[in-house]
Amino acid sequence: MPKAPALSHVPEVLAPAGDLASLDAALRSGADAVYFGLDDGFNARARAANFPREGLPATVAHVHKAGARAYLTLNTLIFEVELPEVEAIVRAAAAAGVDALIVQDPAVALIARAVCPAMEVHASTQMTVSSPDGAELCRALGMTRVVVPRELSVDEIRRFRAGTDLELEVFVHGALCMSWSGQCLTSEAWGGRSANRGQCAQACRLPYTLMVDGEARDLGDVQYLLSPRDLSGVAVAKQLAEIGVHGLKIEGRQKGPVYVAAATRAFRDAVDGLAQPDGPSTQRLADLSLAYSRGASLGFLGGTNHQTLVEGRFPEHRGIYLGRVTKVGRQEVVVTRESRAGDPVDLSSWHPAPGMGVVFDQGRPAEDEPGGPLFRVDVRGKTLTLGFGRPGPDLDHVKVQDRVFVTSDPALPGRLAAEVGRGEQRRVPVDLSVSGNAGAPLVVAARVRGERVHIVSGGPLGAAERGGLTADLVRDKLGALGDTRYRLRDLDTSRLAAGLHLPVSELKALRRELVLRLDAAVDAPRTLAPGPVLPPLKAERFRTLPPKLDSSGPLLVPLCRTEEQLDVALGLGFPEVELDAMEMVGLGRWVEKVRAAGRRVVIATVRVQKPGEEGFDSRIARLRPDGVLVRHVGALAAFARIPAESRPTLHGDFSLNVTNSLTAGVLAERGLTTLTASHDLDEVQLLALAAELPAGLLAVTIHHHISTFHTEHCVYAHTLSDGRDFKTCGRPCESHRIGLRDEKQKVHPVIVDVGCRNTVFNASAQSAPGLVKRLSGVARLRIELVWENREETERVLRAYQELAQGRITPRDVLARIGLHEQYGVSKGTMTVLERSAAPAAARPG
Repeated sequence: MPKAPALSHVPEVLAPAGDLASLDAALRSGADAVYFGLDDGFNARARAANFPREGLPATVAHVHKAGARAYLTLNTLIFEVELPEVEAIVRAAAAAGVDALIVQDPAVALIARAVCPAMEVHASTQMTVSSPDGAELCRALGMTRVVVPRELSVDEIRRFRAGTDLELEVFVHGALCMSWSGQCLTSEAWGGRSANRGQCAQACRLPYTLMVDGEARDLGDVQYLLSPRDLSGVAVAKQLAEIGVHGLKIEGRQKGPVYVAAATRAFRDAVDGLAQPDGPSTQRLADLSLAYSRGASLGFLGGTNHQTLVEGRFPEHRGIYLGRVTKVGRQEVVVTRESRAGDPVDLSSWHPAPGMGVVFDQGRPAEDEPGGPLFRVDVRGKTLTLGFGRPGPDLDHVKVQDRVFVTSDPALPGRLAAEVGRGEQRRVPVDLSVSGNAGAPLVVAARVRGERVHIVSGGPLGAAERGGLTADLVRDKLGALGDTRYRLRDLDTSRLAAGLHLPVSELKALRRELVLRLDAAVDAPRTLAPGPVLPPLKAERFRTLPPKLDSSGPLLVPLCRTEEQLDVALGLGFPEVELDAMEMVGLGRWVEKVRAAGRRVVIATVRVQKPGEEGFDSRIARLRPDGVLVRHVGALAAFARIPAESRPTLHGDFSLNVTNSLTAGVLAERGLTTLTASHDLDEVQLLALAAELPAGLLAVTIHHHISTFHTEHCVYAHTLSDGRDFKTCGRPCESHRIGLRDEKQKVHPVIVDVGCRNTVFNASAQSAPGLVKRLSGVARLRIELVWENREETERVLRAYQELAQGRITPRDVLARIGLHEQYGVSKGTMTVLERSAAPAAARPG
C-alpha cells in the first residue's frame, strides 16, 4: 500500500485534568496538552478538585517532563474587586511556565499580555466567539487560539477556519451544554449561583413538563427536555484535522482518571491513525461509552438534528445501548440488538461479557430501575441471551420492550492501566513555518511553548533541477527531530516558492542550529513585567472617551418583543424604544411605526451568529435604525465596516458579559456608546463597577424576565414535529407557544429567534426599582418585556415612568407589578424567596 501523504498539521489531543490522578492518566495516555484549573477560583469547573496555586511550578514541570503543554483555565467572569487577585494568579502562571491561559473575560487577556507576552492566551468557548468577525476581538487582545462553540458543525468550523488565521480548538468528546457557553443564566436565575463563575447548577438535567398554548402535553417517559446526549466525535477527527483545527478537546474536568484515560487513548489512536483507513478499535470506542456516556452523539458537529440530540428519557450515565427485551425468563433475558438514531459509531460487532453491569431503562430514576452484573452471555447473530445470578436484578420488574444498556465493565480500569504510553508524544511540540524565494535565504520560524525562534540559511535558494524543496523533503531533513527532546507538530510551507533547491548539508546544519535555539528559548526564564500592570491598564482604558451623559439623567428605555407592547410604549410617550423581534417577522413595519411617531428606534441583533449568518446583521443595517443593541462580539466588526457618517449608535447588551472596567474599556474602544452590565453582578458588584466607569457609559436592565437558556436546540421542533431542522420541522413555532413547567410549577416561556435558536425566559420577572436613584452616571435603564399583554405592559412601563418622575416610590412600583425587589444573582426560583417586598436598602429616605 503506498504511503499516504502526511498532513501539514496534526491536531493536538487536549485532555482534562480535574485532579492529579486524572492529570497522570492523561499524560500516560498520550495527551499532547492538558488543561486544568486552580482551587482558589476563576475557573469554570469550581466543583472539580483542581490544583493549588503554590504547587503550580511542580504541576507544570510534571506536564512538561511528559512532553505535553500545560493550559491553565481562568475562564470565568471577573468582578472589579478581583482584578488585583487575577493579576497575582497570572504572574504565578507565567513564572511557573504555563504554556497558555484559557480565558473568558477580556480583562484577563489584557492583564496576561501586559504581564508576560510570551505566554499564550486562548479564548474559552465561554467567550462565545462563534464567527471570524468575532475572532477579530480575540486578535485585538493578542489571543492566538479560539475554542469554538460546541454548536458549530464541521462545515461551519470549515468556514470559520477559512475566515481567520487564529488557531481553532474544537470540543470532540464529553458532556454537551444545552445553552451556548457563556450565555447560560439558568444557574443564576433558578439556583442562586452563576455558571459564568464556575458554579453550574445543572438545570438542564432536570425534568420539565411541556406546556403547549397553556396546556400540559403528555410526552410519556420523555421528561428531560433539555438534557442532551453526550458528544463523541471520533468519527470526524480526520475531517477536523484536514480543515486545520489545532486542538481536539476532551471535556471532563469533573470526571475521574478512568474516563480521562479512555477518552485520551481513543483520540490518541484517532490522531495517530489519520493517514490510515481505520480509526480506533471497536473495543476502544466501546470503552468511551463504558467510562461515561449519556448516550453517544455527534452533537452539532454533524449538523442540526433536533430529534436525536435530546432523548429525554434520562439525564445520567447509560453506557452502551444493546437493544430491547424480547423475552424474560427466570434467570435470563433475551435481547434483540438494535442501534439508535444519531449513534456516531457502529458497535454492533461488540458484545458484553460476564461481569459487566446492565440496566433496564424504563424511563424512571436510575435507582428505581432493575439492573445488575452479567453472569452469562450467549450471542446468536443479533440475539443476545443475558444470564443473571445473585446479586442481580429482580426480573419480575423487567418487561418486554424495555431498553437495555451496558453501564459498566469492572475490567476497564485494569485494561487501561496495563497499556503503556507512547514516547513520541512525550517530546516538546514545535511548529515550523518555512519561507523563501529564489536568490534569497531560506527563513525558518519556529514556535515552542509560546516562544518564537527565527533562523536563516547561510546561502541563497537556487533553482532546482528536479523536485526541489517539497514539504515532504523539508519535513524529512529539517523536521527530523527524533534524537532531540522535540517533535514536529505543524509544518507550514505555503510561503516557500516552488522549484527551489538548498543543499541537504545546509538543511541539516539549519536543523542543528534550530535545536540549539529551541533549547535556549525553552530553558530561558520568562521575563515578567516588573511592577503591577493594573494601574496603567485602567488608566489607558477611557482616556479618549468623551462624556456622554445627558444632564437630564438616565434614559428609561422599554425593550419590546411584540407589536402590542410597542404600541403601548409609543402611546406612553417613550422617546426611544428597543425592538427585539425575535424572528424579525414584521420588523420593518415596526421600525416605520416608531419613525412615524417621531421616536428613536434601536434594533437588537441576534445573541449569537454563526459563520454564514452575516445576513442577520446586514438586514438590520439596511433598516437604518438610530441604534443597534449589540449582543454578539462579531457585530462589533460587522458594524465597524459601515461608514462612520451612516453608522448607527451601538449599545452593548448584557450578553457581552461586562463585569469589570477593563472589559468595559475594551468594548467601548470598539465603538460601543453604552454597555449593559452583566446579569451576573449583584447590587454591590454593580455599584462597584459603576463607580469605575465614566459617566454615561453604563446601562442597566432594571426590569426583565432573565433569559436563562439560549440554545441551538429547538424544543418546538423536537416535541411538536418530526423534523430535524428548520427545513423539515414545519415551523410549529409560528402557530404555538411553548413553556417549560419545572418542579415548582413555574412555567418558563420559550421563544424562537430568526436563527431558530430557543431562549428560555424565567417565569418570574426580576425588578429593582430601588436602584434607580442610587445609580449615578448611568446612561440607560432598560425595561425588558417578553410575553406581557397590553394591560401588563402598561402597568410595568407606567410604574417605572412615574418612579423616574418622582411621583411614586420603589415600594409603590413593586406593589403595582406584584414582584419582590431583586437585582442580579438571586437565591433562585428553585428555592424559597425570603426577601421582603422592599428591602431596606431600596426604600426611599
